[in-house]
Amino acid sequence: MFHSVREAWLSASKHNMADVKELIPEFFYLPEFLLNSNNFDLGAKQNGTKLGDVILPPWAKGDPREFIRVHRDALECDYVSAHLHEWIDLIFGYKQQGPPAVEAVNVFHHLFYEGQVDIYNINDPLKETATIGFINNFGQIPKQLFKKPHPPKRVRSKVNGDLAAFPPNSNNDKIFFHHLDNLRPSLAPVKELKEPVGQIVCTDKGILAVEQNKVLVPPTWSKTFAWGYADLSCRLANYESDKALVVYECLSEWGQILCAICPNPKLVITGGTSTAICVWETGSSKEKAKSLTLKQALLGHTDAVTCLTASSSYRIVVSGSRDRTCIIWDLNKLSFVTQLRGHRAPVSALCINELTGDIVSCAGTYIHMWSINGSPISSANTFTGRSQQILCCCVSEMNEWDTQNVVITGHSDGVVRFWRMEFLQVPETPAPKPAEPDVPDCCADEKIEGGESHNGDDDSSESEGEEPAAPRKPSTGGGSGSQPGSAVHRPRGPSSRAGASWSMDSGSDDSRRWSDTLSIDEKDGFVFVNYSEGQTKGPHPQPAHPGQASLPQPLHPPAAEARTYNQLKAGYRWERQLVFRSKLTMHTAFDRKDNAHPAEITSLSISKDHSKILVGDGRGRVFSWSVSDQPGRSAADHWVKDEVVDSCSGCTVRFSLTERRHHCRNCGQLFCQRCSRFQSEIKRLKISSPVRVCQNCYYNLQHERSVDDGCKN
Repeated sequence: MFHSVREAWLSASKHNMADVKELIPEFFYLPEFLLNSNNFDLGAKQNGTKLGDVILPPWAKGDPREFIRVHRDALECDYVSAHLHEWIDLIFGYKQQGPPAVEAVNVFHHLFYEGQVDIYNINDPLKETATIGFINNFGQIPKQLFKKPHPPKRVRSKVNGDLAAFPPNSNNDKIFFHHLDNLRPSLAPVKELKEPVGQIVCTDKGILAVEQNKVLVPPTWSKTFAWGYADLSCRLANYESDKALVVYECLSEWGQILCAICPNPKLVITGGTSTAICVWETGSSKEKAKSLTLKQALLGHTDAVTCLTASSSYRIVVSGSRDRTCIIWDLNKLSFVTQLRGHRAPVSALCINELTGDIVSCAGTYIHMWSINGSPISSANTFTGRSQQILCCCVSEMNEWDTQNVVITGHSDGVVRFWRMEFLQVPETPAPKPAEPDVPDCCADEKIEGGESHNGDDDSSESEGEEPAAPRKPSTGGGSGSQPGSAVHRPRGPSSRAGASWSMDSGSDDSRRWSDTLSIDEKDGFVFVNYSEGQTKGPHPQPAHPGQASLPQPLHPPAAEARTYNQLKAGYRWERQLVFRSKLTMHTAFDRKDNAHPAEITSLSISKDHSKILVGDGRGRVFSWSVSDQPGRSAADHWVKDEVVDSCSGCTVRFSLTERRHHCRNCGQLFCQRCSRFQSEIKRLKISSPVRVCQNCYYNLQHERSVDDGCKN
């Protein structure tokens, strides 16, 4: 049986010349096939080793999902694309048979080939059984489809015979999550509504948005389904004119509707105070289209249903409730699949990744990620010491093998936050508990000592000002553009959950013990998670070592650094965790004094090509964020708005027609011509050409550069 990847590889490549196995498609998309999730008794090997989950290579970090992701990444790379035709020639093409097959060392037993044996004309029963058994055990060569060499696949572009595909983070790459530090905001709303934004849809023709208590009906998006009226009725209306086309009164007997979705033009799914999820069907003819027919009432929640989402790819519906659970429903059979437990508050937002089927649920300040089968993948607490409930969420869906994909959350404090899945090293044995008194689980989320946020995923930048005590540089006026070299070491109390693992019993002692010794450093809006006991870092963190994960290190480190990071420290294990990556604060964040009209984030959407993020707020505004064509030359999130500053931040000279405003590209503050005459590259923001910076930032950047050069030497 398939028991170990290492043993299977050695058998096929070295030890057994008759072993001609090839990877089945599941190796590139289905991690579940590597697990014995149902604990079947698969027996034992001759040496007594009990068979169960497939043993993975060390680079998979003990995680089948990572094993599949790396395989898929390799399959989709440009090198494989450029050489794929050679494999086609061997398996389906001209090198399958004849002299080309001999030259390519691609010859197998004669019984493997099509037409070499007619089992129906074998008279000897013993020989017939042996032949069939031989073919069943060792397989057959597929039918030969091509007699000539297969043409190579076109790989984007070629220069001088070499592949010239755009690498991640290059200037030609416009995928937003590859450039989270260089997103350019629209200076004015791209759409304005009269009430808080409820849904945003990006189409080829433009951006569509509707208020809360409304959803757009696919696939034309020309109609809206609305609810929340005093008479408990619902209405189908025209999107452009908002004129009601049909009024549905049959839904009133199911109580107040709190949420609804339209997975397709024929179905409407509603949830509300009745605790039931009602699946309604519209008629096909014009007469029947004026009424809704109840197709099925799905029962499972014990309190009001607060949010719904559906996946057309996986044909599932997920519902969230005030009972602090989510339920996955089969959209085809309209039946219960499984329940997602462990939320610490009523579920407020849901989304499904259409590529992977992963489910993201948000409750209070917590994000939870689940597999499509309901297994918990990871969770994170976004709490930063003030009211900031998660109100909406979405996920990037461009190339599921890309490690830079993000989960995006919109919060009541007006901040959009980005989270990325990372592998961190955590102690195998939970750390001993400190001598402080335990805090009951019901109070643990609210414990703040000495004014500090208790959450390890604290993503507040220096401008947010909720961190006490330690000396720090002046506020930069909001955003993530804090002064370089200003990292402050802040050990956390026992209630820290710095990317802590989460289990079904998230309040248990075992799930928290190891996190008691974690410490947090913060620099430039990023979080440094340090798992070393009592180790203090300076303002310029060194490259990550086993037991320490630092986010702002290069996304593609040198091979030596990558190898060091992938070496598991003794007594530690790999754990997949959601880690804060970046945030957007312009226009909406309540903490920024230059935001004249802050508002909570109520809706998020991503364009189909993933070049833009659309943010809807409680004032009915929709703002667009896209990758800057020239980093450092256009507005960024951390830039202070021109209209709120009338004098230089350095020498306090007043701005006028002759004394223009100039932004420091690093800290975002406004300076006069004289105070911003310095130029420097900004590695942190991936700005490779010299841009205008203030004097303070210039010296800090030069110091960082000299330190980096010293480390390389």
